[in-house]
Amino acid sequence: MIDAGMAGFRHLFFHLLSALLLLASLPISNSQDEQAQALLHLKSTLLDPANCLETWKESSSPCRFLGVTCDSTSGEVTGILLPRSNLSGEISPSISLLSSLTTLLLQENSISGTVPAELADCMNLQVLNLSSNSLTGQLPDLSGLKNLKVLDVSSNKLSGSFPQWIGNLSGLVELGLAENDFDEGAIPPGIGNLKNLTWLYMANCNLSGEIPGSVSELSSLGTLDFSQNKLSGPFPMAISKLRKLFKIELYQNSLTGVIPPELADLTELREIDVSRNQISGRIPAEVGSLKKLTVIQLYRNAFWGELPRGFGDLQFLSAFSIYENRFSGEFPANFGRFSPLNSFDISENNFSGRFPGFLCQNNNLQFLLALDNKFSGAFPDSYANCKTLRRFRISQNSFSGRLPNGIWGLPLAVIIDVSDNEFTGRIPWEIGKSTSLSQLSVRNNRLSGEIPAEIGKLSQLQKLYASNNSLSGRIPSEIGSLNQLTTLHLQDNDLSGSIPSELGLCSRLVEIDLSQNTLGGGIPGTLSLLAFLNSINLSRNLITGPIPDGLQSLKLSSIDFSGNKLSGRVPPGLLVIAGEEAFSGNPALCIDGRSGNRWDPELGGCRVSSKHKYVFGNRMVFTVLVFSALIIFLAGLALVSYRSLKLDESIRNKDLKQCMEDEPKWKIESFYPLELDAEEISNLDEEHLIGSGSTGKVYRMDLRNRCTVAVKQLLKGNEARVLMAEMNILGKIRHRNILKLHACLTRGDLSLLVFEFMPNGNLYHALRRREAKAGEPELDWNKRYKIAMGAAKGIMYLHHDCSPAIIHRDIKSNNILLDEDYEAKIADFGIAKIAEESDSSCFAGTHGYIAPGNA
Repeated sequence: MIDAGMAGFRHLFFHLLSALLLLASLPISNSQDEQAQALLHLKSTLLDPANCLETWKESSSPCRFLGVTCDSTSGEVTGILLPRSNLSGEISPSISLLSSLTTLLLQENSISGTVPAELADCMNLQVLNLSSNSLTGQLPDLSGLKNLKVLDVSSNKLSGSFPQWIGNLSGLVELGLAENDFDEGAIPPGIGNLKNLTWLYMANCNLSGEIPGSVSELSSLGTLDFSQNKLSGPFPMAISKLRKLFKIELYQNSLTGVIPPELADLTELREIDVSRNQISGRIPAEVGSLKKLTVIQLYRNAFWGELPRGFGDLQFLSAFSIYENRFSGEFPANFGRFSPLNSFDISENNFSGRFPGFLCQNNNLQFLLALDNKFSGAFPDSYANCKTLRRFRISQNSFSGRLPNGIWGLPLAVIIDVSDNEFTGRIPWEIGKSTSLSQLSVRNNRLSGEIPAEIGKLSQLQKLYASNNSLSGRIPSEIGSLNQLTTLHLQDNDLSGSIPSELGLCSRLVEIDLSQNTLGGGIPGTLSLLAFLNSINLSRNLITGPIPDGLQSLKLSSIDFSGNKLSGRVPPGLLVIAGEEAFSGNPALCIDGRSGNRWDPELGGCRVSSKHKYVFGNRMVFTVLVFSALIIFLAGLALVSYRSLKLDESIRNKDLKQCMEDEPKWKIESFYPLELDAEEISNLDEEHLIGSGSTGKVYRMDLRNRCTVAVKQLLKGNEARVLMAEMNILGKIRHRNILKLHACLTRGDLSLLVFEFMPNGNLYHALRRREAKAGEPELDWNKRYKIAMGAAKGIMYLHHDCSPAIIHRDIKSNNILLDEDYEAKIADFGIAKIAEESDSSCFAGTHGYIAPGNA
């Protein structure tokens, strides 16, 4: 009986416990359903091309959703962790239903829209990171989130007033508001309330005014970044009280004053960047005692005086940049001796004396820039083995002696610039080891000897500046191997021999200057192969022979062949570009008299040689004999045919008189294969008038061949005759972005120009028109881009591909016409200039076809 009673009791107890558990589970289940719906709604407002949210389904528990964390006891959603998930779209306000949410990490996605104000209802939120997205609008007031420790909305597009309420978030440890478009405003004084803050990132968010003294209250701060703002006033003394600070970023502001000696109290300081301000004065000697410094960036300020000697004892320094200041005196001799220096730039100061020899002591230096100082003496041999160097620039100093051979052969160097010094000696064969070199600049030194053939091994070399030295010998033919070379400056040396024909293999050459040497031989015809050549100067040498005609095909803008021993005819195309001065000092050169150019006193007209006269005489005798025989033959034929014709003399005289009295016929000069009927073209109807200007009227005409054209009838006068002469040039232009001139028609004083018709008018009016249905602008951004590209291509063609070049001189939206596909066509060459030697080739007024409504 007792056992049976106990069994019944246990059975009853089990049922009661099950009921209690069932009741307890009901609110949890309901809560999970509600949170699942909130998450699914969030999913619906996001775009997920990478399918990161694929597991977010109604049939699954939200705690199994990818990137979602839950409390192990209650099952409540506590975190959404989806950084760098390629998400876009917007954040749903339904997120406020996740009342237990403590962490929301959505940084480094492409989420747009506004930050939902409902986030303020997530009272348990501790970490909110929405940085590096495309969020817009004003940041809502989140000051009620008293548990918030991390707030980072940096690198978005937030606007509106700067959040003054951040001072209320006293529990914050990390705060990032940088890289946004807030309205200009001051740093909130309440920032001093954030005494637990260790990371403060407020760069490039339009802050102005002075840095408030309350910053000194941020006693836990390790990183302070107010860079790229509009902050002014003196360097803040308050910063010197932040003893845990290890990183200061104040660059690109308008700070003034001096660096206080108290900065030396920041014994944990590792990085300081106050570049691009207006800070002045000396660097306090005490700052040299900051032994943990790894980065010092002071460039573009007004510092002066000597550097602290203590900088030479730093053991962790990797980056040192103080260029564009007024530092002076001798540089600390031990600088870099104990530190892993990687980057060193002291350019544009007034340092003098010997150059420090230990910058590459630890074989880590990549960037050595010391240009524009007053260093003197020999450059230290210790850098000959600095194989890590990538940029080596010590130009504009007073270095002398030989540059160590090892420096010429730096295998990783992209730039070697030792120009504007007093270096002597030769360019050694080791130069061939600098196989990464893009620019070699040794100009304005006292280098001598030949250019070594090994220079041909520099397959990446783009720019070679070696002017104003005493280099001698021949230009090595190996230079033809430099297929990346764009600039070759060897002027002002003692180079001799001929210009190597292999130079024509340097297919990317843009500039060649070999002037003021003693080069001889001829101009290689292979230079005509240099399609990108823009400037060539061979003046003041001993070059002989003719100027290759092929150079006329290049897009040259600058030529100087003066002061040589060239002979023969100056190619007319080159004469148009450079003028007679570019060929002066060559007594044997002449200008072809048929070119119509003015003659320089030193350049006579080309005469026919005696040999040519002999050939010409023989040809004339032969021509006279053939012509005489032809006349005799025709005379006999006329006599035989006379009787069969039996024409009445009176009738013939009458026909002749009638013909003379008839109206003169149309003269048509066509420039495109378009079938035109002069009588049809000349039948202009005032009903089709689409515009008029100072030189005539413009008509739309639908031809019988179903082609629509624009016909401009020119007014009588000298202006029209000038126009017709110029149209003979423009009519030969062939480019899709230049308005086509189909033909010119003349009869007596009447002149007609036939252009292609532009149904969309000009750009000026198209920019102001709106679509009839939607009221939207007619030109969307794709059309505008297409028009801009087309206009640019047309201008480039006129300047570089026309011979002679045509300079429009009146590019504006009115003169860019649009066809049915919104392809741009440049028109109205009324004040354009043909690049001839005389201004007489300029158009006199606005003559070209102007689109409807603007003629």
